[in-house]
Amino acid sequence: MLAQRLHDVFGLDVPSTAPVFLAFVAIHVAAGLVCVATGAVAALSRKGRGRHTTAGRVYFGGIGVLFATGTALAIMRWSHDYYLFLIGLVAFSLALTGFLARERHWPGDTAHIIGMGGSYVAMLTAFYVDNGKHLPLWDRLPVIAFWLLPSAVGIPIIWRALHKRVRRGSVRDMSRKNLTR
Repeated sequence: MLAQRLHDVFGLDVPSTAPVFLAFVAIHVAAGLVCVATGAVAALSRKGRGRHTTAGRVYFGGIGVLFATGTALAIMRWSHDYYLFLIGLVAFSLALTGFLARERHWPGDTAHIIGMGGSYVAMLTAFYVDNGKHLPLWDRLPVIAFWLLPSAVGIPIIWRALHKRVRRGSVRDMSRKNLTR
């Protein structure tokens, strides 16, 4: 009875009841929830020090944990989940790029915005590709929607953020500062 309940957690099929697998899944789910929340807070907060920076740092730490646990889970079921490892690699690589752009003071905001925003989109894509078929309403969509909808929503938002930064002059101003050094 317990094994049957473990295979169906909140309507999602868990493919193994092995204790190590379940431990990684528990950490993975917690890290995913942290990333969804802190990524949204960072994106919606006023940019600069404070809430945006704190949420962004927690998001980056969370995406690192998410990638590490996702890698372990994919290795345990490689023939079924290798593509989730690849999406996780993209998500972590983009987050690392966005994080380093800010930490190392790369000129402009482009790498930071694309890196962090793209990471969030990739993370959501992995979630929907893996779980969409079990979610209410999403279960009515064709599988291709799980792959494309996060990007269809996320890319215009990232584009808008980039356009906003250029309009405010921050990207151009940063470039001019570096040219005059």
